[in-house]
Amino acid sequence: MISALLLLMMGINDDLPVCDQDASDRGVQQAMNICAHRDYLIADAELNAQWLVAREHMRGLDVSFSQYSDTEQTNRPGYFETLLEAQRAWLAYRDAHCRSEGYEARGGSLEPLLVSTCKTALTQQRTEQLRELTTVY
Repeated sequence: MISALLLLMMGINDDLPVCDQDASDRGVQQAMNICAHRDYLIADAELNAQWLVAREHMRGLDVSFSQYSDTEQTNRPGYFETLLEAQRAWLAYRDAHCRSEGYEARGGSLEPLLVSTCKTALTQQRTEQLRELTTVY
């Protein structure tokens, strides 16, 4: 996890909504929604930071792999191109999946909490997947 200091350095804390944790703990729906959204924004910032690491790692692999002249291998998509395609598909999946989870309370005050909680969990999982990609190769 990225520390609070790193988030401050990235400027993310300036843009985060204020979370009233006491009100959230007491079950005040609006506070719960705000805190859940804040958690998602933090997870998203961590994902974006890890994306930069994974992107550069895959670009480096593309450079290393370019030494091969086998046309069967070089006509295939590169490491970065494949990662980018996967990330775009994952973002579409995450957003649609979490929207459907939110529909459990469609139109209700609980819907934003369900969506944010889902997006936080999936985003944290994806961040770990990206982290693993940089250690596998």
